[in-house]
Amino acid sequence: MSSSVLSAPMSSIGVPAEIKPDELRVALTPDGAKELVTQGLEVLVQEGAGYGAGINDEAFAIAGAQIVSRERAWSAHLIVKVKEPQEEEFQFLREDMLLFTYLHLAAYPKVAEALLKSKATALAYETVQLENGSLPLLAPMSEIAGRLAAQVGAHLLERPQGGRGVLIGGCTGVRPARVIVLGAGTVGWNAARLASAMDAEVMLLDRSPERLRNLEADRKGRLMSVVSSRGLIERLIPSADLLIGAVLSPGDRAPTLVDEEMVKQMKPNSVIVDVAIDQGGCVETSVETTHTHPTVNVHGVQHYAVGNMPGAVPFTSTEALVSVTLPYILGIAGRGLEAAITERPELLSGLNTIRGSICHPGVAKALDIPPRHPMACLN
Repeated sequence: MSSSVLSAPMSSIGVPAEIKPDELRVALTPDGAKELVTQGLEVLVQEGAGYGAGINDEAFAIAGAQIVSRERAWSAHLIVKVKEPQEEEFQFLREDMLLFTYLHLAAYPKVAEALLKSKATALAYETVQLENGSLPLLAPMSEIAGRLAAQVGAHLLERPQGGRGVLIGGCTGVRPARVIVLGAGTVGWNAARLASAMDAEVMLLDRSPERLRNLEADRKGRLMSVVSSRGLIERLIPSADLLIGAVLSPGDRAPTLVDEEMVKQMKPNSVIVDVAIDQGGCVETSVETTHTHPTVNVHGVQHYAVGNMPGAVPFTSTEALVSVTLPYILGIAGRGLEAAITERPELLSGLNTIRGSICHPGVAKALDIPPRHPMACLN
């Protein structure tokens, strides 16, 4: 990507339709498109891109967007998506474009390879990080994924779904399900809260006593917070009816907290929901699944590891995503990447690839590729 393109405003924004299996979200809403058009920007929305989220082409057209072919949408200067490019989309990657989407390159090395080969500049929603460590563009999807994890887990515990036949909240005189949540970030806390609200017995584990202490004021129901350790996990795993993996290392692969031997110790027909699968998973036996075929059975334990969980509720997810990405899209398109980074320094941590280099240390570590400093990448 030339320095002139890096520094110049981007006059066109492309919104391709998502083609990842069962991905029904779209990266822009009509209201978002109208905001961009009002700023004098050209918005190119692929025909049918919003159908899965309940948004028709007419709504985008009324907002001022142009309804175009896939090729035309990908020809824009700034491409906004929801999920990482799929293999059939690699042909559209090029040096004079900026891709802004969820990438999770640690889990998808082929995507990283394609980005490096094309020399495309790619910003990842999930690595945009504020000074306080929060991840503003990942947070809404993490909130949704956490709530879905408890909801899906409760459903999978039902016998017709292959589960143990346990009602997550139990009933009078009968103990509820025991739910163990690994990680007290946005995903884990939302999973624990919802499971607790369904009257499950919940144990929320995290390595940070400070994080658990901060959550203590909002703790309700049968929810216990415990400082995590490997020994504790080993002791608790056999008692779980539902295990939710919710750990995150921004840009890097998720750590493996539950190995195969631990899974073998779990109750027959118990359930694992590995929300960390889009970063490689935190359970050794997890393999990525889809909404169409969401579970696999390993050692008698149901594993749910869908890589795009919020895609199950595309209307809610699309609205939530665009509410946080739109200010960044406006800044990048209206002022150019360099100026946008000056105004919003957290965008620098979102920079994953540029000119054939990896610019995020966590991503570089996961892919075993020497990184370049983000500022050096821009110069």
